[in-house]
Amino acid sequence: MSSLKDWLSRLERLHPTEIELGLDRVARVARALDVQKPAPKVITVAGTNGKGSCIAAMEALLRAGGHSVGAYSSPHLLRFNERVRIDGIEVEDAELVRAFESVEAVRGEVSLTYFEYTTLAALWLFREAGVEFALLEVGLGGRLDAVNLVDADIAVITSIAVDHEDWLGSDREVIGREKAGILRPGAPFVCADPEPPLSVASAAGGLGCPSYFIGRDFLVDGAGYRFGELGFELPTTALPRPSIAAAVTALAVLDVLPEDITGALAPLELMGRCQQVHWRGRSLLLDVGHNPAAAEYLARRLEDNPVAGETRALVAVMADKDLPGLFMPLVEKVDSWYPSLLPGNERAADCPTLIAGLRSAGVAEARIRAGCAPVREAVERALGEIGVKDRLLVFGSFFTVAEVLQCIREGGDGEPGL
Repeated sequence: MSSLKDWLSRLERLHPTEIELGLDRVARVARALDVQKPAPKVITVAGTNGKGSCIAAMEALLRAGGHSVGAYSSPHLLRFNERVRIDGIEVEDAELVRAFESVEAVRGEVSLTYFEYTTLAALWLFREAGVEFALLEVGLGGRLDAVNLVDADIAVITSIAVDHEDWLGSDREVIGREKAGILRPGAPFVCADPEPPLSVASAAGGLGCPSYFIGRDFLVDGAGYRFGELGFELPTTALPRPSIAAAVTALAVLDVLPEDITGALAPLELMGRCQQVHWRGRSLLLDVGHNPAAAEYLARRLEDNPVAGETRALVAVMADKDLPGLFMPLVEKVDSWYPSLLPGNERAADCPTLIAGLRSAGVAEARIRAGCAPVREAVERALGEIGVKDRLLVFGSFFTVAEVLQCIREGGDGEPGL
């Protein structure tokens, strides 16, 4: 039997391109595998930012209500198993291998991308486990994403911003239309974007979807959550801000179901999503944000949680991102910058590109640390230069945060969640 490592290596080579949007190929294999309905209730989540947090919040609330839950999200940070959870536990290597073998047994001559293959494996695992709820995170877009081969009983859109322009377009209306592709005729739809494009409401109306919009049908009112005429207090002191947004959306989804889960919410913290870590006597804030909308949210988080000293930022990012747009919201919040590299990652921005992006965003030359070291070297340098009252922000990519998390894991003494 091949190991999980062997399987993942093989999947990376199976298809000629990393991304190929479209449902024809993956749907044929899904029918052969009989996974078009992996659970009695399927909730699909699309959006530019906040998908993983929303999935985690729904997972926690459903499990608190005694339900069995399968959760599928991507990408992973430290190990592939993070992508597939059953009842809150990452699926073990042997089970993932068994799922991959099952996909391979029916695939025939159909070529699948890495994401399509792993999506089918996750659906198979949820069906085999007999979970009541399958929570599915869209990988890219919505309409043509592999996850959309499954008909959602409830569709969720967390936010809509410009990202992945080569695949989705550079206009929020066009992007909104792609994400609204997860909606199904007559099935409920929950939208957590406070200013959704008209294309989203139009798509929902055209399909006759009962629709629930944040700010209109559900909202946070002071320290309380409200859905229609019903509401209760949220423990905001226990919840970091990203989790409040995720929890409010998750609660709205469960109210739509409806599920009577109105107890206190446990603190939610996902790796790499505004994750606070104390390591080697220093304070770090790790965030996988990699587009302007995420940076704006991150800037508000920094403002709401000031430190006595300085805030410094270590950033490594993909070259195809809007670098000035990513850096601009943080210019006034960050005292100095460590542009960093991801050796071996062909998509990563090089040093001149990073420096040019910082300059275009209005970062003063004196605030840019000379030299662009690999992330692992850069974090060592930064930790040696900041004081105990300072904060080191690490952001720009899942790859960036994963490198630092791996350093912390190898070095030990990282708290919390490591």
